Amino acid sequence: MSTLTTVLIIAAVVAVLVVAGVVFRARTGTGSGTRSLKRRFGPEYDRTLARHGGDTEAAHHDLRERVERHGHIRPLPLEPAVREQYDAQWTTLQERFVDAPRQAVADAEQLLARIAATRGFPAADRHDEQLAALSVHHPRQVEGLRTVRRTAHSGTASTEELREALLHARALFERLTAAESVRGGKARPHEASAHGRGHLLKPKGSGV
Repeated sequence: MSTLTTVLIIAAVVAVLVVAGVVFRARTGTGSGTRSLKRRFGPEYDRTLARHGGDTEAAHHDLRERVERHGHIRPLPLEPAVREQYDAQWTTLQERFVDAPRQAVADAEQLLARIAATRGFPAADRHDEQLAALSVHHPRQVEGLRTVRRTAHSGTASTEELREALLHARALFERLTAAESVRGGKARPHEASAHGRGHLLKPKGSGV
């Protein structure tokens, strides 16, 4: 066997080992794959890992599968008039919280799901798919929808828990209704009235 042939064989073996190592790291969640997913998903990464009982490989498979299914979505812009309608509806449900906190939280759940569908995410009746898609595009705010959904359907949630759920959900509402900047097409929060979003939710008799 010539020296050249030997060198070529060794080079081929090394190349195979390198490729195998990259695939192994991607599948087992080691190396840059973990860092990349953590950077992309933030708190959603930790939540997914906990949901899979600390199984890194299962959590990474879950997150990558979501990206494959929903990463192609390009959220549709909102017309200014539609955005104003959503702002008004959010203001109304916040005001309704004073007299009917549970109903206000239920309304927030429905409104967020409806806005998400309007922006091009899965329809409101496809709860799990809509949450999965939102977790890809709004991983730091998607928990707000989960929280209002869980709290709205809880028969034991206190008024304070309902209040916190609605405040938590507001971050996702603001992301979903953000105006698109002219440069780069990046989302930029639009002006919000202090009455519509900035005020604290204070049920009657709360003394808060």
